[in-house]
Amino acid sequence: MNIYRVGGAVRDQRLGLPVDEQDWLVVGATAQEMLDAGYRRADADFPVFLHPETGEEYALARTETKTGGGYKGFAVDASPTITLKEDLARRDLTINALVEDESGQLIDYYQGARDLNARQLRHITPAFVEDPVRLLRIARFAAHLGSLGFKVAPETQALLTQMVQSGELQSLKPERVWKEMRKALLEPQPWRFFEVLLRCGALAQLIPEWTATTKSSTPFDALRNIAAQSNTLAVRFAVTLYPAAKTVDSTTLFCNELRAEKSCCDLLNMVIHLAPTFVSSIDADAEKLLAFLETSKAQQQAKRFQNFLLVCKILWPGVAKMAIPRLKSALIGMGDIAAKELIAEGYQGSELGAELTQRRIQAIKKRVTNTAHD
Repeated sequence: MNIYRVGGAVRDQRLGLPVDEQDWLVVGATAQEMLDAGYRRADADFPVFLHPETGEEYALARTETKTGGGYKGFAVDASPTITLKEDLARRDLTINALVEDESGQLIDYYQGARDLNARQLRHITPAFVEDPVRLLRIARFAAHLGSLGFKVAPETQALLTQMVQSGELQSLKPERVWKEMRKALLEPQPWRFFEVLLRCGALAQLIPEWTATTKSSTPFDALRNIAAQSNTLAVRFAVTLYPAAKTVDSTTLFCNELRAEKSCCDLLNMVIHLAPTFVSSIDADAEKLLAFLETSKAQQQAKRFQNFLLVCKILWPGVAKMAIPRLKSALIGMGDIAAKELIAEGYQGSELGAELTQRRIQAIKKRVTNTAHD
């Protein structure tokens, strides 16, 4: 039995990036031998085990033979006769096929070190096209490593286009697409994920509403801008998907089809429905400003409202320069008047609500007027 450190940890260490987790490859062992040694199964479908003390993943060397459509249409052979080189050949990119032996010596069968230096995302063998998830993964790696200058190698880009044209993407489940998209949105350069998908034609299949409505020559500038200001998933999601979502009948259904989580759907839905009111707030009177703040639950859900303003700032920068200061001043004015103060004065029931509204309108007038003078 031989154990090797493999994959992302080896790659990232050589790039000077933080190493968050270690993955290990075991050559010359059986599943029963791993269990006898105290390891626990980590996956029902693949021979991957968890170390009894560290909890790190140890995978048996294996080969995968294409037997059907989709990313699960493979026959797996994890017999102890599988060699290190055979296992590495099934991996997606050369930079992910770097390994270290137990003494820390680098083993590089597929010129991964060369591609690290050249900043290239390159496939190992033509079998890359057999698994459609790899297309999503290479797009995510472009987002992850783009700040270091990594780009998809031309011959690999050609394979991505071939994969799209083959129809293999149709076998991807929405949950799997969202898993990679979610990770990509949180990467340092998330727009590169969508650029790769757009270039090979995958985006038109995965999010047809988006590509059908976006005609800009620089369609990801908004995502590029928001990435410099916020690492919040929902904010980046709303900025990116707004062009597509504004054309659909139901934002909730659109998000559900993507399998996006509730916080993402909620913020995107808010932007879709409240954008017109946000735009008109540049010259709205105090009564309308108060109504907008109440509708958006700006007091009760302050963080959500701030995220909304941040998305609007990116999508409508000209309007935002005037609208956001007015709304923030109005929110302060709204907070100047508390219901408990009116209750102490003896107001209650419908009279309390009416008086609260009127006093808040006056407070907003004062705040917004002062801000305009400043």
